[in-house]
Amino acid sequence: MTSLVHTLRDHLDDVNGCALSQSLLATCSGDKTVRVYSLEDFSELRFSPLTGHGYAVHGCCFSACGRFLASCSTDALTKVWSTSTGAEVAALEHPARSPVRVCAFSPDARHLLSGASDGTVALWHVPSKTLQRCSKVSEGTVLACCFSPCDQMFVTGSTLGELHLWTLTMNSLHIQKDAHDLGVNCCQFSPKICTDGPAVKFRLVSGGQDSQLRVWIITQHASAAGYEMTLMFTLSAQSAPILSCAISFDGQLLISGSVYKTVTVYNMDRGELLHTLTHHDRYVTACAFSPSMLIFASGSMDKTVNIWRIEDGNSQPSSLQKTGPGRKSVCYSRMLVSDWSEDDVCDWLQDEGLEALVDTFRAQNIDGPELITLNKETLDNHFNIDSVGLRGKVLRKIDGLRSALMDSDVPNHFLCPITRELMKDPVIAADGYSYERDAIETWIRTPNHSSPVYNLPLKNTLLIPNRSLKMAIQCYKANQ
Repeated sequence: MTSLVHTLRDHLDDVNGCALSQSLLATCSGDKTVRVYSLEDFSELRFSPLTGHGYAVHGCCFSACGRFLASCSTDALTKVWSTSTGAEVAALEHPARSPVRVCAFSPDARHLLSGASDGTVALWHVPSKTLQRCSKVSEGTVLACCFSPCDQMFVTGSTLGELHLWTLTMNSLHIQKDAHDLGVNCCQFSPKICTDGPAVKFRLVSGGQDSQLRVWIITQHASAAGYEMTLMFTLSAQSAPILSCAISFDGQLLISGSVYKTVTVYNMDRGELLHTLTHHDRYVTACAFSPSMLIFASGSMDKTVNIWRIEDGNSQPSSLQKTGPGRKSVCYSRMLVSDWSEDDVCDWLQDEGLEALVDTFRAQNIDGPELITLNKETLDNHFNIDSVGLRGKVLRKIDGLRSALMDSDVPNHFLCPITRELMKDPVIAADGYSYERDAIETWIRTPNHSSPVYNLPLKNTLLIPNRSLKMAIQCYKANQ
């Protein structure tokens, strides 16, 4: 089930792009602005809107760490902004001052792509704010580009309809001509990497003017055969050009937006249409998934941005819930305690049968970080809780939160299947699972060479760095 949880109506012109980080939503528009919102309550941040562009803003994207936001515009600039202050970090002018139509961060946030109307793609080095390379990749306008999850290559798509695979040195690896009749409008890699014997496989989704969404398999061969791209399946549920597409963080779901004013949701593995959403009044130009939750945003030429929730099928509470008329926030039970607001703490007190303490905790401005530091001495001296039993109950509940923070709050896919500890250097083994490098290297030195998860023989001992997962874990640890 997919449900609409909030609608934003702040832009004065077409919404051209949207992006989500762990805690923020960014949108950009023909009104020359980039707006940034909190995912907690959809309030606009104090430094928003960002008004540094002189013409329409066509795209925006967050770095995987969430510290930076990039935006690109007809003014030939790709700007990098700080997500904590809204300050402009860099203004990267595209060579020949060609209008920039699309931008994309690499998974490690060290590189940034900008694709332009003159058919060129610029590769920028983010830390030094310098241009590394700029090459002509098409005779048409570059409307789509994305990095592979391994960080070692990227894809471009243009109005001529081809998909082109490149190394970071801009050497051509593969060209898929006529991938879409009349042009490619969008593309994105799945975060999942698969291995098949000595070969490594990636999934790529592309959408085009031919009204089709296509899922490709890009195979990297260990031999001299190089790379090949094969069509996995074609999705034709929308009867108008596909303008945007996105893949969920777990690689299971695929969404797309079209000229037909609809957003479609598919099962990525089966190519099965799950939902068709019809809440926009004009072309759906943008869509983006959260990097950690089953929520996504869609932007349209009707000047609105919709935020959607996908039910995950279990009995847990939904990831977003109402907190008042017209307001919704992330449900505290799905958040880290250290991220709880004062309202979340009050909700928790009520759910734990401690309603009598709500006013007292609110008066002391207790939020999540304050809550887990409370002890007997603090309660005795500052909270005036006369009942020994009530005070003891509060302390036991807080101890439970501390234990949960150390254990169940850690996403399971951040833990090595062998050590069950938070990974520092995750790598992907031949069974498709990620492990701590030291742990899996020690494991495969044993005589059996079996998968730690499946207990079946590993096809090979190739280990691929999982840079996307490493960055996500680093962001998680920083939030802690």
